[in-house]
Amino acid sequence: MGQEEPDLYRDTWVRYLGYANEVGESFRPLVPVPLVWASYGVATAYVTADAIDKGRKAAAAHPQDPTRVGVAVVDTFVWQSLASVAIPGFTINRLCAASLALLGALTRWPLPVRRWSTTALGLAAIPLIITPIDR
Repeated sequence: MGQEEPDLYRDTWVRYLGYANEVGESFRPLVPVPLVWASYGVATAYVTADAIDKGRKAAAAHPQDPTRVGVAVVDTFVWQSLASVAIPGFTINRLCAASLALLGALTRWPLPVRRWSTTALGLAAIPLIITPIDR
């Protein structure tokens, strides 16, 4: 049996582009909001490219079955949108918002320290959130 070609969107560094919005959400306390939205643009481009790639592969494997191609594209787009963008992005957003609020209520740390601490927490949480999803 031949060795299967690695999936660019699952088996290489490219897959981390799907998590760009988590980095954006982690930095939300420190950067202008348009930069956060730009990180969602990168993640959405990744999701779209992966869906197109899976559609092309389905078309090559089943050239006479456009339904399989459509299912492959929609399934990939929906799954990746949830698993790479929506769920982790929402989770990091809420974690960072709660962290910033709690640090403001419970400490006398200056605002820049609270913002950097929140960002560090958000970045540290990314692997904890994405690892179970990737599995």
